Amino acid sequence: MKVLSVLAVLGMFAAGPAFAQSCNAVSADGKPLAGAAKASFMKKCCEDHAKSADGKPLAGAAKKSSVDKCMKG
Repeated sequence: MKVLSVLAVLGMFAAGPAFAQSCNAVSADGKPLAGAAKASFMKKCCEDHAKSADGKPLAGAAKKSSVDKCMKG
């Protein structure tokens, strides 16, 4: 069970950069977002993309780790 958990977390980190690039923080008129609007948009986008390697939504520490990594990238 521990091995499966470790593999799931490692798979999540490998997929993190791909998810981060799918979040384009632009306004409705095409201008890039900045400040609090950008932070809010990126957090929501990263939370929406926090999924395991088999496509199931992450929860708890794994979700927090995924969102934190996405927000940095």
